[in-house]
Amino acid sequence: MPEGLPFKLSDYLELVDWTGRAIREDKRGFIAESLPPILTRLNISGQQWQQLARQFEKQFRCFAGQRSSFEKVRDYFQLSRTPPNLLAT
Repeated sequence: MPEGLPFKLSDYLELVDWTGRAIREDKRGFIAESLPPILTRLNISGQQWQQLARQFEKQFRCFAGQRSSFEKVRDYFQLSRTPPNLLAT
């Protein structure tokens, strides 16, 4: 079995975006036709996305997610403060 996806990342993201637009409006994952492509919405280039994906663990050593999730992790592990090196969304 080949390692990884058998096509370019930009093609994969376009496929994911297209799939979200093809899903019915009343279903989870639906992307409205009026929204721009995913990388445009994120305001990053394909090159920036690839760099982030390849170096994610180097840049964000602890957690990534919503701030409320960080607070739950802090409480679960009984930490005195929210962990450093976070990517808050």
